[in-house]
Amino acid sequence: MVALSQDELLEHRLRTHVDRLAGLIGPRHFGAPHSLDAAVSLIERELSELDYQVERQTHPVNEHEAVNLIAELRGQDRPEEIIVLGAHYDTVDTTPGADDNASAVAVLIEVARLLRQSSLRRTVRFVAFACEEPPHFHTGTMGSQMYARRCRVADERIKGMVCLEMVGYYSNDPGSQTYPEQLPRWLSWAFPRRGNFIAAVTNLRSWKLGLTFRRGFKRAARFPLYSIALPEVTQIIRLSDNSSFWDQGYPAIMITDTSFLRNPHYHKPTDLPDTLDYSCMTQVACGVAGAVARLSGGRLATPT
Repeated sequence: MVALSQDELLEHRLRTHVDRLAGLIGPRHFGAPHSLDAAVSLIERELSELDYQVERQTHPVNEHEAVNLIAELRGQDRPEEIIVLGAHYDTVDTTPGADDNASAVAVLIEVARLLRQSSLRRTVRFVAFACEEPPHFHTGTMGSQMYARRCRVADERIKGMVCLEMVGYYSNDPGSQTYPEQLPRWLSWAFPRRGNFIAAVTNLRSWKLGLTFRRGFKRAARFPLYSIALPEVTQIIRLSDNSSFWDQGYPAIMITDTSFLRNPHYHKPTDLPDTLDYSCMTQVACGVAGAVARLSGGRLATPT
């Protein structure tokens, strides 16, 4: 029997996470509470099996209870300084949510695996957020809004937040990538026209975070990364959990396959596990792990 390479093992695990969340469990929202609970239990179990202590942070949403899941890798030299890696696990009711956002949850879990043997100066927190999707989006009931506000009230030193938002859909076809109309005209000429890259998007205040992320990503993975910093009046950059941290004055960056600018299955029943490119996701996971390690003042440990 031929042993699988580290990349092959990582790809297999990513596919398994997505299959379970989007294939077995399916749509994850308060209208399907058993599915939402199953997703919480799955993520909690996966992180616990990596020897993380997992905290449930809850808040009421109407007659329901929303759950953020938090796991922490404590820094060795500056543990009071924190890097947050987050992804939402809920969906709208029309989709099983393979790309949106099981792909990001899968990468979150596997980055937690890749970093667990690394020596990091700062603390890294892995957070799976509830209630990112409508009707909670851009309201006080968003899981990331609740979390970021509590961090600010506690005066926690969040040095950067990395938001994973749809990271699994790729295409080499010409014209497979569109660009937002809000993008300044003078920038549109440089925007890729093939959906074969991952994007790293910050607001103007977070440009240093974006630069450090890019350096760490490129050191760890050979995969196209398109980086851009834009003013927050460009509303398309506020479409995920990164905006909750900007609202509290924390630097944050969104890592995304650009969602509906590329993926024709966005918020549809066809957002299924077999539409994703797990080879690309593997490289993205390695790159994100390297970037978070660099943001945390360390280096990614060599897998054994």
